[in-house]
Amino acid sequence: MNNINSAKAVARVGWRYLIHHPWQAILMILGIALGVAVVVSIDLANASASRAFDLSTEAVAGKATHQIIGGPGGLDQEIYVDLKTSAIQSSLAPVIQAYLISNELGGYPLQLLGVDPFAEAPFRDYLGSPDGESRATATDLRLLFTSPGAILISDQLARQYGLSIGQNLNLEIAGRSEPVHIAGFLTLSDELSRRALNGILLADISTVQELLGRENTIDTIDVILPDGEEGVLLAAEINDLLAGRAILQPVAARSGTLQQMTAAFRLNLTALSLLALVVGMFLIYNTITFSVVQRRPLFGTLRCLGATRDQVFGMVMSEALFVSLAGSGLGLILGVLMGRSTVGMIAQTINDLFFIVNVQGSAIAIESLVKGVLLGISATLLSTLPPAWEAASVSPRAALSRSGLESKARAAIVLAFRIGLLLISAGCLVLLIPSHSLVLGFISTLAVVVGFAMLVPRFTGLFTFYSAPIFEKPLGLLGRMAPRDVQGSLSRTAIAVMALMVAVSVTIGVSLMVNSFRFTVITWLNETLQGDIYISVPSLAATTPSESIDQRILELTRRWPGVERADVLRSTIVNSPQGEVNIAATDNFSIGSERIFISTDVAKDDLWDRLSSGAVIVSEPFADRMQLPRQGGMITLNTRDGPRQFRVIGIYYDYASTAGTVIMALPVYRDSWDDREITAIQLRLDPGSLVDRVVKDLQEAFAPIQGVRVQANQVLKQEVLKVFDRTFLITGALQVIATVVAFIGILSSLLSLELERQHELGILRSIGMTVGQVRVLLLSETGLMGAIAGVLAMPAGYVLSLILVYIINKRSFGWTLQMHIAPVTFLEALGIALIAAVLAGIYPAFRIGRIKPSEALRSE
Repeated sequence: MNNINSAKAVARVGWRYLIHHPWQAILMILGIALGVAVVVSIDLANASASRAFDLSTEAVAGKATHQIIGGPGGLDQEIYVDLKTSAIQSSLAPVIQAYLISNELGGYPLQLLGVDPFAEAPFRDYLGSPDGESRATATDLRLLFTSPGAILISDQLARQYGLSIGQNLNLEIAGRSEPVHIAGFLTLSDELSRRALNGILLADISTVQELLGRENTIDTIDVILPDGEEGVLLAAEINDLLAGRAILQPVAARSGTLQQMTAAFRLNLTALSLLALVVGMFLIYNTITFSVVQRRPLFGTLRCLGATRDQVFGMVMSEALFVSLAGSGLGLILGVLMGRSTVGMIAQTINDLFFIVNVQGSAIAIESLVKGVLLGISATLLSTLPPAWEAASVSPRAALSRSGLESKARAAIVLAFRIGLLLISAGCLVLLIPSHSLVLGFISTLAVVVGFAMLVPRFTGLFTFYSAPIFEKPLGLLGRMAPRDVQGSLSRTAIAVMALMVAVSVTIGVSLMVNSFRFTVITWLNETLQGDIYISVPSLAATTPSESIDQRILELTRRWPGVERADVLRSTIVNSPQGEVNIAATDNFSIGSERIFISTDVAKDDLWDRLSSGAVIVSEPFADRMQLPRQGGMITLNTRDGPRQFRVIGIYYDYASTAGTVIMALPVYRDSWDDREITAIQLRLDPGSLVDRVVKDLQEAFAPIQGVRVQANQVLKQEVLKVFDRTFLITGALQVIATVVAFIGILSSLLSLELERQHELGILRSIGMTVGQVRVLLLSETGLMGAIAGVLAMPAGYVLSLILVYIINKRSFGWTLQMHIAPVTFLEALGIALIAAVLAGIYPAFRIGRIKPSEALRSE
């Protein structure tokens, strides 16, 4: 062994161990792979949804630097005429748009974009490239603005659904079915532009105005302003000409606001996706620790023969590096596959809660793959550092002694307990500091969770010590042996219990948070929805401005037999100096009794009188976003006649929008914006009316007028709760994966202990213990480990739920939730821990039962 100082020779010893114990490497690789896969899949889905939104925004805005926007009813097209005929030297283009669905185009939300072909060239090159080459394949582009109902779609979309030029389509817009025909295809060479156009139908602006019934209005006027002082002067000239009739704002302002709406949602998912990786770190640490413990005599022999500490340290770290590379590579493959389904869930949630995004599959972003690999390698190497340092730092004499290891483990348990208490205290103190930082909130939450995990070894020792007499009664001697075996191997078993405890505690915390959220929403719905029937136009997204209901429907409902009262709502978006604001204008004089208020300046009975005189009430998220005081606040909104201040006389709980809502009296709204449209009707029926019968009769009466949605109170509540449950589907999936990783950790620990305890179990077999008793012993140990993890997860999960409900949720979405404790959640979590642990013990128990005593005692 003269060449023992050679690093290559030491490395070969390490590789030989992995070859002879492949299951350890496989389990580590699988644990890392699942952790990396979850992170990569969520990151890919987030990136795909974000990229789809950016592409859609760029496709619509084109090269525009600014947009001129009006009030709820859009812009009078005369404003565009005034600008075009003025002396202002700037490119201008009118735009009108709407969201729709078409069965011929898959039934997905699509965007209909109306443009002026003669003004488009500086902004968007869909109709012609800068060199004059046509992008459309129609035989005559003039069909676009000369043929009624003519539209252009991308050639990729046409191929996807087998469409041809001249084919008729039916577009579902605002509850009406509008016929159009394909005049041509848009052909673009680059992939990003093709993906952006896949969700857009292009038409002449007059065609879209006719389809929407808005012959004299448009949505925006796109503007290209130069940089620097010249652009500032041009902007001032445009604002002077607008004279308060509209607002000029940068294009990036609105898209940035919309992206910020989903930022907290995406960050929450990313934080939860890291959970599986954190649990995987316990698995890695446990497995590497075992491999080090098992090879202590080997390390002692190598050190006696001249191997340096650095070489031993490098051997262990190189093994971990190999495992991390293999696990990260497998994780990337799994992550890409999982991302294809994950992106659908995330896109659906964004459509439900924020805005319409049309995601065409899961795009593979290099950044996401690199992030996954770096996280996988970093997590593995970080988890390996302690056992690698232990292997390198131990003296040759101590390496050959097992007693020294256990005494050191007991000392480490005491230190870990103290560190855990410190982490919990520090995390809670930081969380109590007033702040809006979500990242700081998640870091502090992680500190609390890790702190509870550090307490596990100490409590595991106490639990096993005091539970031995309890287990002895039903199981006899085996019942006393099981807790002692777990306690005697705390240096390995405690880490597996820690991993399972973390996964189960997060299950408890998230479940309690979701249950509290659901309970709060149900209470809010019962308080808010006081009508018997609700009428509205089907909406494709929560933040999409609601389409208008035909006035004939309102007139019909007010004359309908059995209708005691019909309250009208106008839901729309207006502008303010701080950005866009959701407005809900109503003539419901009972609004004060249909909201749960945080604070009010007036009595509920006087609320409607104050609203009628020009005051407003705002939701909690809006008040937090605008940093309004609890009483005496003022907000400024851009009305038809320019900026106007409104006094805030109340702040109420609301869970319909993360951006918040301002409620005002309908007459005040109409006076301020000259908008007579309505977007929803709430009906109160005479006592004793048959609601379902009235709903059916109304649907039949409205069908020839407009395809509105008529829903009974209970049906509407069920629809809201269905969206709620759909929102948390991905959360449940992430929890399951984290538990699976913890299951692998328990399995790895048990297989490791099986190998280590072959000699001990061989002696037990030789003195008369049967195969069945050996298996009962092992399953009792795993059940005990699961029970300890489940019990310790209860306080940890409860504390985590308090953090999620009162701090993380508030910082993410601005909502105050009411804590709702469901005891069954704790029982289910205990069951999950026990089942996971026992299932993990079945295979090792089966294996150990097949080992013959003579084989186990071969070294005697």
